[in-house]
Amino acid sequence: MTTARDLMIIALHTEPGRSVEHGDFSLAVAGAEVIDLIRAGAVALDGDRIVPGTPTAHGDSLQDQAAESVVRERPYESVDDWLWRRGRGLSTAYLAALEADGLLSRPRRRGLTFRSRRVEPADSPALRDALGRWVSGEPVLVALATAVRIRREGTADHAGAGADADADAQAEPESGADVPSTGDDAVDTVLAAVYGSLTELEALRQRRAIEQAAFDNVWRGE
Repeated sequence: MTTARDLMIIALHTEPGRSVEHGDFSLAVAGAEVIDLIRAGAVALDGDRIVPGTPTAHGDSLQDQAAESVVRERPYESVDDWLWRRGRGLSTAYLAALEADGLLSRPRRRGLTFRSRRVEPADSPALRDALGRWVSGEPVLVALATAVRIRREGTADHAGAGADADADAQAEPESGADVPSTGDDAVDTVLAAVYGSLTELEALRQRRAIEQAAFDNVWRGE
C-alpha cells in the first residue's frame, strides 16, 4: 500500500460523519505520492524542484500514474506546482480506486462523507496495515493527516495496541502552524509545501466567500 492510500483509509476510518473538502485531501494525497516517489528513488529534490530519477513500477495504478507524470525536462517542476497540477480531483480518483479494489464498503454506521457518498474501509489487510502505521505514529502519515485535521485519538483500540491514544492525539493545525519535522530534508520540503498550499487554498476560499457576500449585498441593496 502507498502513503496516499493509507491516508485515505485512515481518514475514512477515524473520522465518521465528518464532511471533508476534496481540495484539501487532493493536495495532501499529491504530497503523499511525491514522498513515496522520493523514497523509491523515482525522483529526488533539488531545492524545491522534483528531479526525475530511476523509473520504478510501484504496482499501484495511481502511484504509477504519478511516476509517469513527473516532468522530465529542465527546469523541472516545483513541489508547489506538482501539488496543484497532480492534485486536481485526486482524492476522488483514490476513493474510486479503493472502492474498485474492494477496500471500501457501504457503512452500517455513518462514515466520512465525500460529497453524497458514505463509505468506510472494509476489514482487510490494507486497513490493518494503515492502522499499524497510524497507531505507531509513523511521522509522514501523521504529518499529512494533521495537515487535513485528522487526529489520532481513539485509534489504539482499533489496532489492538496498548498505548494511550489520548496521549497521542493531535491538535487540529491552525493557519501558519509549524510543519512537523521527519528528520528527512526532502520529505520535510514536501510537507512544508503541502501545509503552505492548504493555507493558500483556505485563503482563496475565504476571499471567494467575502466576494460572494459583497455581491449578494449589492443585489439586496445593502
